[in-house]
Amino acid sequence: MTVQHFTPQGMLRPAPYHHVAVGTGTRHVHVAGQIARRADGTPVAPGDLAGQVAQALRNTSVGLAGAGASFADVLRLTFYVTRWSPERIGDFMAGVEAVAEEVGLRLPMPPASLIGVDHLFEPDVLVEVEATALLD
Repeated sequence: MTVQHFTPQGMLRPAPYHHVAVGTGTRHVHVAGQIARRADGTPVAPGDLAGQVAQALRNTSVGLAGAGASFADVLRLTFYVTRWSPERIGDFMAGVEAVAEEVGLRLPMPPASLIGVDHLFEPDVLVEVEATALLD
């Protein structure tokens, strides 16, 4: 196994992600800037955080697969969410849960950070996903 995810005793539980990932591979895969757009640039789920999270994770899956990886190889995820507030966690997690099985994202997720930002590069973009994976 290239990547092992776990949460040691004494760390915050429950959390929607594992706190620790250990990678033993030698090839790094970085997927960045994944948003809720189709390959032709068509926006997906305008104004819908859950829908945009789901599409951004689908796009991240495509990027990983292009490098011969999957979510099973992911060491870390980073989410950038516009106009973040704690009340939005339900919509955020609904998007994750809606697509997890489809894209092979195990729950709890790999170590992850959710970073609130004022805005991203386009006014309709609510979320951006980045992933770091490790392969043998």
